[in-house]
Amino acid sequence: MFTGIFIFVFYFTSVQLEQGTVISLFEDKGTIRGVQYKTKDGQELKAFAPLTIVCDGCFSNLRRSLCNPKVDVPSCFVGLILENCQLPCANHGHVILGDPSPILMYPISSTEVRCLVDVPGQKVPSISSGEMAKYLKTVVAPQLPPEVYDAFLAAVERGNIRTMPNRSMPAAPYPTPGALLMGDAFNMRHPLTGGGMTVALADIVVLRNLLRPLCNLNDAPTLCKYLESFYTLRKPVASTINTLAGALYKVFCASPDQARKEMRQACFDYLSLGGVFSAGPVSLLSGLNPRPLSLVAHFFAVALYGVGRLLLPFPSPKRIWIGARLISGASGIIFPIIRAEGVRQMFFPATVPAYYRAPPVK
Repeated sequence: MFTGIFIFVFYFTSVQLEQGTVISLFEDKGTIRGVQYKTKDGQELKAFAPLTIVCDGCFSNLRRSLCNPKVDVPSCFVGLILENCQLPCANHGHVILGDPSPILMYPISSTEVRCLVDVPGQKVPSISSGEMAKYLKTVVAPQLPPEVYDAFLAAVERGNIRTMPNRSMPAAPYPTPGALLMGDAFNMRHPLTGGGMTVALADIVVLRNLLRPLCNLNDAPTLCKYLESFYTLRKPVASTINTLAGALYKVFCASPDQARKEMRQACFDYLSLGGVFSAGPVSLLSGLNPRPLSLVAHFFAVALYGVGRLLLPFPSPKRIWIGARLISGASGIIFPIIRAEGVRQMFFPATVPAYYRAPPVK
């Protein structure tokens, strides 16, 4: 968790760097003029700038005046470091479809593997009482590949266990003169797909291109109106990755519902087909294909693939009913996420007036 942010004050000939813990935004007549911050020696100062970019992460205490933060915590990650073990596929990330929810593993060095166990809900078993160790040994460990089983138990015995809530939050900004939100302070998605940094870097590119033609940032109201286009131009990449992360998490979670079980297995088998059936979803995950329609097409292709598996070779009334519930369940997963992201901005950004905003006249 970051306790401070960097404040950059730009001049024509030099850049001055100040580091401190931001206390609050400094507002004057509805315009953000800068920030109030505390230095390492405890001195409280103010830094003024024509544009303040707020990027203080998922635990942001500055976002409330700049957006409508509807934060959801669907689960928590329990993290461990496994030592001296080899994953089934070397140098690859692994998603283990465990019960009740997925388990992630990926190498972070030649001898270490990070393991993230997803625990649904906002509460996790207590680490101090030993409940967490018992849960990991009795519920999680038996579901792991044999290659990492012993290393996992050894990591649990060492006790260096960390927990982190997984948060999701649609982008719902209040256009505010003098300030702009970025990163997890602005928009979050379930970290199952690791898309947070991809979205952040894509947002930086969009913002850079918007700021490049500007020579004067001091007209805050005009600049704010112009930068409203940022929230539309970022949508194709951001909403695609956000929607896919949320949808995959719900699909990969175990469920007693037979239709959900079929959807989960269909997703695994669909990706296992290779070719366009794996390359397409991976390009969406990585941000290389920022087309929401492609996401919807692949998602429902998975659902139809699952229905086909049910009906072949001989359909029965029970299988037809499960297939119908599979399609209904798929719709119930993806459409609420799309609605939260914004249908118009996601699929028809060119119809949003801010899409065509020109830079302020010099």
